[in-house]
Amino acid sequence: MTTGWTRSDWRRKPRVQMPDYPDAAAVKAVEAQLAKLPPLVFAGEARTLRRALGAASEGRAFLLQGGDCAESFAEFSADNIRDTFKVILQMAIVLTWGAKLPVIKIGRVAGQFAKPRSAPSEVVGGVELPSYRGDIINGFDFTPEARVPDPQRMLTAYTQAAASLNLLRAFSTGGYADMHRVQSWISGFTDEDEAQKYREVAGRIQDAMDFMGAAGVTSETVHAMGSVDFYTSHEALLLEYEEALCRVDSTSGLPIAGSGHMIWIGDRTRQPDGAHVEFCRGVQNPIGLKCGPTLTGDDLKRLMARLNPENEAGRLTLIARFGAGKAGDHLPRLIRTVESEGARVLWTCDPMHGNTIKAASGYKTRPFESVLREVREFFAVHKAEGTIPGGVHFEMTGKDVTECTGGVRAVSDEDLSDRYHTACDPRLNASQSLELAFLVAEELHDRRDMRKAAGL
Repeated sequence: MTTGWTRSDWRRKPRVQMPDYPDAAAVKAVEAQLAKLPPLVFAGEARTLRRALGAASEGRAFLLQGGDCAESFAEFSADNIRDTFKVILQMAIVLTWGAKLPVIKIGRVAGQFAKPRSAPSEVVGGVELPSYRGDIINGFDFTPEARVPDPQRMLTAYTQAAASLNLLRAFSTGGYADMHRVQSWISGFTDEDEAQKYREVAGRIQDAMDFMGAAGVTSETVHAMGSVDFYTSHEALLLEYEEALCRVDSTSGLPIAGSGHMIWIGDRTRQPDGAHVEFCRGVQNPIGLKCGPTLTGDDLKRLMARLNPENEAGRLTLIARFGAGKAGDHLPRLIRTVESEGARVLWTCDPMHGNTIKAASGYKTRPFESVLREVREFFAVHKAEGTIPGGVHFEMTGKDVTECTGGVRAVSDEDLSDRYHTACDPRLNASQSLELAFLVAEELHDRRDMRKAAGL
């Protein structure tokens, strides 16, 4: 085990953004039941992902992380899992073309059931109730009964996560992820009138696929053409659930979070001496750390020392989330802090959480233009600092929702009510996600050309 660490040590630390269950005995019973169940992921998979993320931190791969804001028990279905997986595959091929690098695919799936909230309660029609904190904790319905934290929900979350992983593994290796099939989906998108400007890139990708086919490189001759490595991730917010699924790897004798391949610490729970950092520092999985505007250089140093004391590549991913127009104010100082420490980290951009606004219609939304602007600022800052922009992190879905405005299909404020299905924050729809991949690919293509010109 990690020296001086046990999986329950977090219980002695200050905790935030976690529920107070009314029945302690019921919680213990659920934890005991979860502790007997098989882990959802395995140590070898987490180690493979760490190696891949280490390559991305050195500019030899690129990370695409995306999926639901908060998974919903009610919305759970094979079709929803398939559609989001399908869009991530399309995005990955476009990004691979732009970067000329392997793209690591990680879903916000099979565990993203809990959400931190800006306030402990909300008021509707003059009635105040506890905030909805995700289906693993309480219910979305605005009733006193639904908002009571219920530990039995952890068992439902586990069951749905296991089913999601089973389906994703089948999709990843059973032929659904064949690159030729994925390319045909991309062509379908660019055939639409609104997406004509991306047709040239899609054509170049198709030409490359045709060349490989003519050279005998097909899914029948090369296994990698017909399957993909796909990993899961979520915010490790509900620590009772995380502790119950923590296991000791029989190969290394080290603790592994069995709830997902990668777990991350949110911007609201990254206190260096807090419960969430304490739990995450002890498990061997890749760890993500959300970095918002209030993160100081001193705290970042303390967090890097606690979460990655051996300074291992692939262990720690820093997920920048500032908001459009603000990356230049905060990202350079954090990059310089990392560089001054000689820390080996992977930098990625979350352009979603800093760009949430309230539309005139009353709906929370995220303008596509703001999301894109923050991504471009992220790349520009790294170019100026001479560091590596290693990935992107999106809240998105494969469904044709109307939650974020803008994009080639031009979702407007008036359209938001048409198909606004999120239980928490607004997500990019399938069209917006793929369009964003084309635009990020342009940034990657430009970065590749600059590195090539510099002899790197």
